[in-house]
Amino acid sequence: MYRAVRIHDYGGPEVLTLDMLPDPVPGRGEILLRQEAIGVNFIDIYFRKGIYKLPSLPAVPGMEGAGVVEAVGADVTGLALGDRVAYPSALGSYAELRTIAADRVVTLPPDIGFDTAAAAMLRGLTVHMLLQEVYQATAGETILVHAAAGGVGLLMCQWARHLGLRVIGVVSSEDKGELARQNGAAEILVGHDNLAARVRKLTDGAMVPVVYDSVGKETFVASLDCLAPRGLMVSYGNASGEVTGISAGMLATRGSLYLTRPTLATYIAQRPALLKGAAALFDMIGQGALAVRIGQRFALAEAAAAQQALEARATTGSTILVP
Repeated sequence: MYRAVRIHDYGGPEVLTLDMLPDPVPGRGEILLRQEAIGVNFIDIYFRKGIYKLPSLPAVPGMEGAGVVEAVGADVTGLALGDRVAYPSALGSYAELRTIAADRVVTLPPDIGFDTAAAAMLRGLTVHMLLQEVYQATAGETILVHAAAGGVGLLMCQWARHLGLRVIGVVSSEDKGELARQNGAAEILVGHDNLAARVRKLTDGAMVPVVYDSVGKETFVASLDCLAPRGLMVSYGNASGEVTGISAGMLATRGSLYLTRPTLATYIAQRPALLKGAAALFDMIGQGALAVRIGQRFALAEAAAAQQALEARATTGSTILVP
Protein backbone atom coordinates (compact mmCIF):
# COMPACT_ATOMS: atom_id res chain seq x y z
CA MET A 1 0.00 0.00 0.00
CA TYR A 2 1.08 3.57 -0.64
CA ARG A 3 -0.16 7.03 0.24
CA ALA A 4 -1.68 9.36 -2.35
CA VAL A 5 -3.59 12.63 -2.20
CA ARG A 6 -6.83 12.37 -4.17
CA ILE A 7 -9.70 14.60 -5.27
CA HIS A 8 -13.10 12.95 -4.85
CA ASP A 9 -15.05 16.03 -5.94
CA TYR A 10 -14.13 19.49 -7.23
CA GLY A 11 -13.88 22.33 -4.73
CA GLY A 12 -11.64 24.05 -2.20
CA PRO A 13 -8.47 22.71 -0.55
CA GLU A 14 -10.58 20.57 1.77
CA VAL A 15 -11.37 18.17 -1.11
CA LEU A 16 -7.75 16.97 -1.08
CA THR A 17 -7.72 13.77 0.98
CA LEU A 18 -4.86 11.45 1.90
CA ASP A 19 -5.79 7.91 0.86
CA MET A 20 -4.11 4.51 1.06
CA LEU A 21 -4.06 2.65 -2.26
CA PRO A 22 -2.76 -0.70 -3.54
CA ASP A 23 0.71 -0.54 -5.09
CA PRO A 24 0.44 0.18 -8.83
CA VAL A 25 1.94 -2.07 -11.52
CA PRO A 26 3.49 -0.50 -14.64
CA GLY A 27 1.83 -1.40 -17.91
CA ARG A 28 3.32 -1.68 -21.36
CA GLY A 29 5.56 1.32 -22.04
CA GLU A 30 5.38 2.48 -18.41
CA ILE A 31 7.66 2.63 -15.39
CA LEU A 32 6.88 2.56 -11.68
CA LEU A 33 8.39 5.57 -9.95
CA ARG A 34 9.05 6.00 -6.23
CA GLN A 35 8.83 9.75 -5.83
CA GLU A 36 11.33 11.69 -3.75
CA ALA A 37 9.92 15.18 -4.42
CA ILE A 38 6.75 16.56 -6.00
CA GLY A 39 6.18 19.99 -7.53
CA VAL A 40 3.15 22.10 -6.61
CA ASN A 41 1.85 24.37 -9.38
CA PHE A 42 -1.12 26.58 -10.13
CA ILE A 43 -2.38 24.07 -12.68
CA ASP A 44 -2.97 21.70 -9.74
CA ILE A 45 -5.42 24.24 -8.31
CA TYR A 46 -7.20 24.55 -11.68
CA PHE A 47 -7.74 20.77 -11.67
CA ARG A 48 -8.88 20.80 -8.03
CA LYS A 49 -11.48 23.47 -8.75
CA GLY A 50 -12.66 21.85 -11.97
CA ILE A 51 -11.50 24.72 -14.20
CA TYR A 52 -9.60 21.96 -15.98
CA LYS A 53 -11.52 18.68 -15.88
CA LEU A 54 -9.94 15.48 -14.63
CA PRO A 55 -10.45 12.30 -16.70
CA SER A 56 -12.49 10.79 -13.85
CA LEU A 57 -12.99 11.06 -10.09
CA PRO A 58 -11.50 10.25 -7.68
CA ALA A 59 -8.14 11.25 -9.14
CA VAL A 60 -4.62 12.07 -7.99
CA PRO A 61 -3.70 15.67 -8.93
CA GLY A 62 -0.26 17.11 -9.61
CA MET A 63 1.84 17.30 -12.76
CA GLU A 64 5.51 17.29 -11.74
CA GLY A 65 7.89 15.12 -9.75
CA ALA A 66 11.21 13.33 -9.45
CA GLY A 67 12.28 9.99 -8.08
CA VAL A 68 13.76 6.55 -8.64
CA VAL A 69 12.63 3.86 -11.08
CA GLU A 70 11.22 0.94 -9.05
CA ALA A 71 9.96 -1.28 -11.88
CA VAL A 72 9.91 -1.30 -15.67
CA GLY A 73 7.01 -2.43 -17.84
CA ALA A 74 7.13 -4.28 -21.13
CA ASP A 75 8.68 -2.60 -24.18
CA VAL A 76 10.50 0.03 -22.13
CA THR A 77 14.03 0.73 -23.33
CA GLY A 78 16.67 3.13 -22.07
CA LEU A 79 15.56 2.98 -18.43
CA ALA A 80 16.47 0.55 -15.64
CA LEU A 81 15.80 -0.05 -11.97
CA GLY A 82 17.45 2.59 -9.81
CA ASP A 83 17.60 5.29 -12.49
CA ARG A 84 16.99 8.84 -11.27
CA VAL A 85 14.35 10.55 -13.39
CA ALA A 86 12.01 13.53 -13.42
CA TYR A 87 9.02 14.70 -15.43
CA PRO A 88 7.30 18.07 -16.03
CA SER A 89 3.75 17.36 -17.15
CA ALA A 90 1.97 14.11 -16.29
CA LEU A 91 -1.16 14.07 -14.15
CA GLY A 92 -0.97 12.04 -10.93
CA SER A 93 2.08 13.28 -9.03
CA TYR A 94 0.68 13.76 -5.49
CA ALA A 95 1.68 10.26 -4.39
CA GLU A 96 4.52 8.20 -2.96
CA LEU A 97 4.38 5.85 -5.96
CA ARG A 98 3.08 6.32 -9.46
CA THR A 99 3.16 4.75 -12.89
CA ILE A 100 4.04 6.97 -15.82
CA ALA A 101 4.74 6.55 -19.52
CA ALA A 102 8.47 6.03 -19.97
CA ASP A 103 8.63 8.56 -22.80
CA ARG A 104 7.40 11.31 -20.45
CA VAL A 105 10.40 11.16 -18.09
CA VAL A 106 13.98 12.33 -18.52
CA THR A 107 17.09 11.04 -16.79
CA LEU A 108 18.56 13.41 -14.21
CA PRO A 109 22.20 14.48 -14.39
CA PRO A 110 24.19 13.37 -11.31
CA ASP A 111 24.57 16.95 -10.05
CA ILE A 112 20.84 17.76 -9.99
CA GLY A 113 18.97 16.60 -6.88
CA PHE A 114 15.39 15.42 -6.63
CA ASP A 115 14.19 18.58 -4.87
CA THR A 116 15.71 20.81 -7.53
CA ALA A 117 14.24 18.72 -10.33
CA ALA A 118 10.75 18.70 -8.81
CA ALA A 119 10.96 22.46 -8.29
CA ALA A 120 12.28 23.21 -11.77
CA MET A 121 11.00 20.79 -14.40
CA LEU A 122 7.56 22.23 -15.11
CA ARG A 123 8.55 25.80 -14.33
CA GLY A 124 11.90 25.66 -16.10
CA LEU A 125 10.51 24.07 -19.25
CA THR A 126 7.72 26.66 -19.16
CA VAL A 127 10.32 29.42 -19.13
CA HIS A 128 12.20 27.77 -22.00
CA MET A 129 8.92 27.60 -23.92
CA LEU A 130 8.03 31.24 -23.17
CA LEU A 131 11.40 32.81 -23.92
CA GLN A 132 12.59 30.66 -26.80
CA GLU A 133 9.57 29.02 -28.41
CA VAL A 134 6.45 31.17 -27.93
CA TYR A 135 8.49 34.33 -28.47
CA GLN A 136 12.12 34.24 -29.51
CA ALA A 137 13.46 36.99 -27.29
CA THR A 138 16.69 38.67 -28.40
CA ALA A 139 19.37 40.50 -26.42
CA GLY A 140 18.58 44.12 -25.70
CA GLU A 141 14.79 43.75 -25.64
CA THR A 142 12.67 44.79 -22.67
CA ILE A 143 10.01 42.35 -21.49
CA LEU A 144 7.28 42.61 -18.86
CA VAL A 145 6.93 39.67 -16.45
CA HIS A 146 4.03 39.36 -14.02
CA ALA A 147 4.44 37.43 -10.74
CA ALA A 148 8.17 37.96 -11.09
CA ALA A 149 8.91 36.53 -7.64
CA GLY A 150 6.95 33.31 -8.18
CA GLY A 151 8.27 29.92 -9.19
CA VAL A 152 8.18 30.63 -12.92
CA GLY A 153 8.91 34.33 -12.45
CA LEU A 154 12.23 33.92 -10.65
CA LEU A 155 13.48 31.43 -13.21
CA MET A 156 12.32 33.71 -16.03
CA CYS A 157 14.16 36.68 -14.56
CA GLN A 158 17.38 34.66 -14.40
CA TRP A 159 17.03 33.08 -17.83
CA ALA A 160 16.12 36.42 -19.40
CA ARG A 161 19.15 38.08 -17.81
CA HIS A 162 21.32 35.30 -19.27
CA LEU A 163 19.86 36.09 -22.71
CA GLY A 164 20.66 39.78 -22.31
CA LEU A 165 17.07 40.93 -21.82
CA ARG A 166 15.87 43.76 -19.63
CA VAL A 167 13.10 42.52 -17.34
CA ILE A 168 10.42 44.74 -15.85
CA GLY A 169 9.03 42.59 -13.07
CA VAL A 170 5.55 43.09 -11.61
CA VAL A 171 5.12 41.90 -8.01
CA SER A 172 2.67 42.29 -5.14
CA SER A 173 5.05 43.61 -2.46
CA GLU A 174 8.38 45.38 -1.96
CA ASP A 175 9.90 42.24 -0.44
CA LYS A 176 8.98 40.20 -3.48
CA GLY A 177 10.32 42.99 -5.66
CA GLU A 178 13.70 42.80 -3.98
CA LEU A 179 13.77 39.04 -4.51
CA ALA A 180 12.96 39.44 -8.20
CA ARG A 181 15.66 42.10 -8.51
CA GLN A 182 18.21 39.77 -6.93
CA ASN A 183 17.28 37.19 -9.56
CA GLY A 184 17.73 39.42 -12.57
CA ALA A 185 14.84 41.88 -12.87
CA ALA A 186 16.20 45.28 -13.91
CA GLU A 187 13.07 47.21 -12.88
CA ILE A 188 10.34 46.44 -10.35
CA LEU A 189 6.72 47.58 -10.32
CA VAL A 190 4.66 46.85 -7.21
CA GLY A 191 0.96 46.30 -7.91
CA HIS A 192 -1.07 46.70 -11.09
CA ASP A 193 -2.45 50.23 -10.66
CA ASN A 194 -1.56 52.55 -13.53
CA LEU A 195 0.60 49.78 -14.95
CA ALA A 196 0.73 51.04 -18.52
CA ALA A 197 1.68 54.57 -17.44
CA ARG A 198 4.55 53.25 -15.32
CA VAL A 199 5.77 51.00 -18.13
CA ARG A 200 5.59 53.91 -20.54
CA LYS A 201 7.83 55.92 -18.22
CA LEU A 202 10.37 53.11 -17.86
CA THR A 203 10.53 52.56 -21.63
CA ASP A 204 10.52 56.25 -22.67
CA GLY A 205 7.18 55.71 -24.37
CA ALA A 206 8.22 52.69 -26.44
CA MET A 207 6.31 50.10 -24.35
CA VAL A 208 7.31 46.42 -24.61
CA PRO A 209 7.22 43.86 -27.43
CA VAL A 210 5.94 41.06 -25.20
CA VAL A 211 4.10 40.66 -21.89
CA TYR A 212 4.16 37.39 -19.92
CA ASP A 213 1.01 37.30 -17.79
CA SER A 214 0.24 34.40 -15.44
CA VAL A 215 -2.21 36.38 -13.29
CA GLY A 216 -5.11 36.38 -15.72
CA LYS A 217 -8.37 38.22 -15.16
CA GLU A 218 -7.07 41.04 -12.92
CA THR A 219 -4.24 42.09 -15.21
CA PHE A 220 -5.27 41.14 -18.74
CA VAL A 221 -6.39 44.55 -20.03
CA ALA A 222 -3.59 46.37 -18.22
CA SER A 223 -1.11 43.98 -19.84
CA LEU A 224 -2.51 44.70 -23.29
CA ASP A 225 -2.02 48.41 -22.65
CA CYS A 226 1.69 47.84 -21.95
CA LEU A 227 2.40 46.46 -25.42
CA ALA A 228 4.01 48.27 -28.30
CA PRO A 229 2.18 48.13 -31.65
CA ARG A 230 2.17 44.55 -33.01
CA GLY A 231 3.29 43.32 -29.59
CA LEU A 232 2.56 39.85 -28.25
CA MET A 233 0.37 39.17 -25.22
CA VAL A 234 1.31 35.82 -23.69
CA SER A 235 -1.42 34.79 -21.25
CA TYR A 236 -0.21 31.58 -19.63
CA GLY A 237 -2.01 31.44 -16.27
CA ASN A 238 -5.23 32.26 -14.40
CA ALA A 239 -4.08 32.98 -10.84
CA SER A 240 -6.77 35.65 -10.41
CA GLY A 241 -9.39 33.92 -12.53
CA GLU A 242 -10.01 32.95 -16.13
CA VAL A 243 -9.81 35.61 -18.82
CA THR A 244 -13.18 35.88 -20.57
CA GLY A 245 -15.01 38.36 -22.79
CA ILE A 246 -12.14 39.00 -25.19
CA SER A 247 -12.97 40.69 -28.49
CA ALA A 248 -10.77 40.97 -31.54
CA GLY A 249 -11.34 44.72 -31.43
CA MET A 250 -9.40 44.92 -28.15
CA LEU A 251 -6.30 43.85 -30.06
CA ALA A 252 -6.97 46.01 -33.11
CA THR A 253 -7.47 49.32 -31.28
CA ARG A 254 -4.29 48.85 -29.23
CA GLY A 255 -2.01 48.54 -32.23
CA SER A 256 -2.72 45.27 -34.10
CA LEU A 257 -1.62 43.13 -31.15
CA TYR A 258 -1.13 39.38 -31.06
CA LEU A 259 -2.52 37.10 -28.33
CA THR A 260 -1.56 33.55 -27.42
CA ARG A 261 -2.53 31.15 -24.63
CA PRO A 262 0.22 28.50 -24.63
CA THR A 263 0.37 25.34 -22.54
CA LEU A 264 3.56 23.40 -21.92
CA ALA A 265 1.90 20.08 -22.74
CA THR A 266 1.44 21.19 -26.34
CA TYR A 267 5.03 22.29 -26.74
CA ILE A 268 6.56 19.09 -25.32
CA ALA A 269 4.03 16.64 -26.73
CA GLN A 270 6.74 15.06 -28.87
CA ARG A 271 9.64 13.44 -27.01
CA PRO A 272 12.39 15.26 -28.97
CA ALA A 273 10.93 18.57 -27.82
CA LEU A 274 10.84 17.35 -24.20
CA LEU A 275 14.47 16.24 -24.39
CA LYS A 276 15.52 19.51 -26.03
CA GLY A 277 13.88 21.61 -23.34
CA ALA A 278 15.21 19.44 -20.50
CA ALA A 279 18.74 19.59 -21.91
CA ALA A 280 18.57 23.38 -22.09
CA LEU A 281 17.24 23.56 -18.52
CA PHE A 282 19.86 21.21 -17.09
CA ASP A 283 22.60 23.11 -18.92
CA MET A 284 21.41 26.42 -17.44
CA ILE A 285 21.39 24.92 -13.94
CA GLY A 286 24.73 23.18 -14.45
CA GLN A 287 26.55 26.31 -15.56
CA GLY A 288 25.13 28.31 -12.66
CA ALA A 289 23.01 30.63 -14.82
CA LEU A 290 19.85 29.35 -13.15
CA ALA A 291 19.51 28.98 -9.37
CA VAL A 292 16.34 27.13 -8.40
CA ARG A 293 14.81 28.67 -5.28
CA ILE A 294 12.59 26.39 -3.20
CA GLY A 295 10.66 28.79 -1.02
CA GLN A 296 8.37 26.25 0.68
CA ARG A 297 8.44 22.55 1.52
CA PHE A 298 5.37 20.66 2.73
CA ALA A 299 4.80 17.03 3.65
CA LEU A 300 2.58 15.10 1.24
CA ALA A 301 -0.19 15.09 3.85
CA GLU A 302 -0.07 18.91 3.84
CA ALA A 303 -0.97 19.25 0.16
CA ALA A 304 -4.03 21.34 1.00
CA ALA A 305 -1.93 23.84 2.97
CA ALA A 306 0.56 24.02 0.11
CA GLN A 307 -2.17 24.86 -2.38
CA GLN A 308 -3.73 27.39 0.00
CA ALA A 309 -0.41 29.23 0.32
CA LEU A 310 0.09 29.22 -3.45
CA GLU A 311 -3.44 30.42 -4.15
CA ALA A 312 -3.11 33.23 -1.60
CA ARG A 313 0.10 34.39 -3.34
CA ALA A 314 1.89 33.88 -0.03
CA THR A 315 4.75 31.94 -1.61
CA THR A 316 8.04 32.84 -3.27
CA GLY A 317 9.98 30.66 -5.65
CA SER A 318 8.91 27.06 -6.03
CA THR A 319 6.82 24.90 -3.69
CA ILE A 320 7.36 21.16 -3.29
CA LEU A 321 5.80 18.25 -1.44
CA VAL A 322 8.04 15.70 0.25
CA PRO A 323 6.52 12.17 0.40
